[in-house]
Amino acid sequence: MIEMQDFRTAMSRLGAAVNIITTDGPEGRFGMTASAVCSVSDEPASLLVCINRSARMHRYLKANGRFAVNVLAAAQEGHSRRFSDSALTMDQRFEGCGPWIDMGGLPGLGEALAVLGCSVESVAEVGTHSVFFGTVEHLALGSEADGLAYFARRYHALPVAGAAA
Repeated sequence: MIEMQDFRTAMSRLGAAVNIITTDGPEGRFGMTASAVCSVSDEPASLLVCINRSARMHRYLKANGRFAVNVLAAAQEGHSRRFSDSALTMDQRFEGCGPWIDMGGLPGLGEALAVLGCSVESVAEVGTHSVFFGTVEHLALGSEADGLAYFARRYHALPVAGAAA
């Protein structure tokens, strides 16, 4: 049997891009920081997001049936921290970042490296999480800048290709 803490330590050594996942719809507007995002296919353009079923975001995403993935730049580390701060209300999270753009009714972070607005096509329940598979319906590309990754429980800047280290 694998010990949970050992697994978590192993996963901390798997670097990942940092994203803010947003949703809006009948259940309301919500957002959270997530690194469990992955492309699935380019035909049709689709991706997946893994959300813990105990997270507040789970209820909002399931009810709204759509989400946006906001891929953060290194300079947006503060946005990531803001959207993972449970002491802040949703209004405070959204008001502290921006500007926001409309991604077909979904909030998109105007200065993100990329924003992908998706409709949920299916959901798979795996252990403690739900895997939301989304078809990309809206896409906005931001300016080229250093990326933001999370590795070894810390944020790291990923230089733009060709930039000096």
